Amino acid sequence: MFEEIITKRGIKDVQSGIGNSLYPSGKIKKLEANLRFSDTFHNRVALADAYLYAGMHDKAIELYESSLTGNFTENDYVFSKLILAYFHKKDYEKVIPLGKKLSGQPQFMRSRPHLFYALSLHYRGHHDAAETEYLKMRSKFANYEARYHYAKLLIHVNRHEEAHQLLSDLLNEVPHLSYRERRENRQWFTQSKTELEKLRSEQRV
Repeated sequence: MFEEIITKRGIKDVQSGIGNSLYPSGKIKKLEANLRFSDTFHNRVALADAYLYAGMHDKAIELYESSLTGNFTENDYVFSKLILAYFHKKDYEKVIPLGKKLSGQPQFMRSRPHLFYALSLHYRGHHDAAETEYLKMRSKFANYEARYHYAKLLIHVNRHEEAHQLLSDLLNEVPHLSYRERRENRQWFTQSKTELEKLRSEQRV
């Protein structure tokens, strides 16, 4: 199930350390005590989620992996969380097979783990496969981070005209967005503008 997949805001919180305030040490200790008292799938995953949000990726991975037994051997929720944990450790080779398991599911297409799957393919040099995933996330007035990374992939494989068009289209949408949307995606707009200026500079040489 994907109902509880970490949102984009949640991932930013993990990256910035805010996750520590969501799961203070006292709450984590309570979850650890719950697991010692009753070693169930639910308690394992609840504690693993807390570890993940707190940036304790190794502990989170250990618990997620150990929870994949019995009736929960093929649990999509745990697979999605493992993608997040492995990606933050730059263990892209472990992200890829999990992404393949989930690829094609409508919920996965709209999730943060899907972007991390595409990026892992990208970083490991599986450019055609990465492009396939990026294209699934290419839509107007949405998915700016994914579209920026897709443009970076196109630049990397010397498809500069396509990258130029993609970045131009992305930036042309900015004036039509709300203040909140512009604020949340400011990083990708700034980086897209920088890459577009580089491409234009190269074209003038």
